[in-house]
Amino acid sequence: MEAERRPAPGSPSEGLFADGHLILWTLCSVLLPVFITFWCSLQRSRRLLHRRDIFRKSKHGWRDTDLFSQPTYCCVCAQHILQGAFCDCCGLRVDEGCLKKADKRFQCKEIMLKNDTKVLDPMPHHWIRGNVPLCSYCMVCKQQCGCQPKLCDYRCIWCQKTVHDECMKNSLKNEKCVASKLGKQWTPLIILANSRSGTNMGEGLLGEFRILLNPVQVFDVTKTPPIKALQLCTLLPYYSARVLVCGGDGTVGWVLDAVDDMKIKGQEKYIPQVAVLPLGTGNDLSNTLGWGTGYAGEIPVAQVLRNVMEADGIKLDRWKVQVTNKGYYNLRKPKEFTMNNYFSVGPDALMALNFHAHREKAPSLFSSRILNKAVYLFYGTKDCLVQECKDLNKKVELELDGERVALPSLEGIIVLNIGYWGGGCRLWEGMGDETYPLARHDDGLLEVVGVYGSFHCAQIQVKLANPFRIGQAHTVRLILKCSMMPMQVDGEPWAQGPCTVTITHKTHAMMLYFSGEQTDDDISSTSDQEDIKETE
Repeated sequence: MEAERRPAPGSPSEGLFADGHLILWTLCSVLLPVFITFWCSLQRSRRLLHRRDIFRKSKHGWRDTDLFSQPTYCCVCAQHILQGAFCDCCGLRVDEGCLKKADKRFQCKEIMLKNDTKVLDPMPHHWIRGNVPLCSYCMVCKQQCGCQPKLCDYRCIWCQKTVHDECMKNSLKNEKCVASKLGKQWTPLIILANSRSGTNMGEGLLGEFRILLNPVQVFDVTKTPPIKALQLCTLLPYYSARVLVCGGDGTVGWVLDAVDDMKIKGQEKYIPQVAVLPLGTGNDLSNTLGWGTGYAGEIPVAQVLRNVMEADGIKLDRWKVQVTNKGYYNLRKPKEFTMNNYFSVGPDALMALNFHAHREKAPSLFSSRILNKAVYLFYGTKDCLVQECKDLNKKVELELDGERVALPSLEGIIVLNIGYWGGGCRLWEGMGDETYPLARHDDGLLEVVGVYGSFHCAQIQVKLANPFRIGQAHTVRLILKCSMMPMQVDGEPWAQGPCTVTITHKTHAMMLYFSGEQTDDDISSTSDQEDIKETE
């Protein structure tokens, strides 16, 4: 009977039994990884929510990092950590599991003094142990700090002085903090940084400035517009504030527009002087003012602040560019721009227009200075073959201070306010083989030049040719009689039909010009001398 109940080998019922096992194992092999992945993602999301809740309630400015840039130890458990969180105000660094303990144990920077504290009384040091900056030196024994592979030594989160564990005595703990690292010429300073500039380098700079300064002084202009941030100047003594703008020429223009709004509101006495830390691609205005063509962390942030304090005040002309469209039935108001650098019509404006059009489609691909310049080179090479802007002299009329100027066979016209153009080229002076007065940015004059095409622009940039110098003027008028032409003002391009462009003087901006250079040896020797004077 039992033999009769068993399915015969090769029978349909045995095949179904085997198929059932195969389906079961297939489902397990497919569903188990899916379940594990789902469970891990659920746990990760819970951890993220828990961590965000801690960040939201904490007085520290916590930020996540997947990998610290230097050997790092948790300030709570003293264990070596690769990833965790750090406070971009006080510099505290902890493992994820120690976040709550760090909140209870350590205080962040107190951005305001208490009411019962006398304003003239210096405050004590605020020490945090471990993770001192590389190449730090003890303020007591003058030997290197933080060189042991463990959590060791102390740093003051205000004056940034460091001291060894063994040199930290009871008397030193009560010593008053004097933030002398920034020099004796210290004046009120406000930092306005664009976190999206310079391959997002502005994000890191914001944290570095918050560590060195009071976080109240540091603003991200993508979150707090310059017009709101500059209202802090109205709480300071007259004509005392300085502003450091970290970003490209476009960010600088945005800040200067906010300064003009302060003038309209009758706040002239609170107008700050403006310095630039260049993070963009062109940075011609920054180069003109002595701040270089681009910042990549080659000098410490503390030295950048010293340079701002040592810079001299100068004036920068700002110009109004009015574009009036032609047509009897055109009821639209003229377009108005404010120009700090230059206006152009022709091949360089066409390159900028093509670049911006493609960057709008895929902004993530245009995050590198080198890549951006390579794209400009590509479009310049393409225009050398196509020559979209040829016969410009037949399409436009040019007037300098009311006098019409005869033009040769040009493809582009550039109106300059500053000395540099095209990422570091002295356009008006050219190769310097002819005697021409240097272009100035504070004389109320514009320099007008012409170019014969994209290839001519490239020759000028490598000092193989000179531009066609048209002249200087207080007022420039350009009449586009027919067709569409590319135009730009300070790197903002557009395609323009028949119109009249009028450029007149608008106002002055108070800028800071830096002319000195200091080596790393000078920096270290200066800081050592300051430390020695304080301990005497």
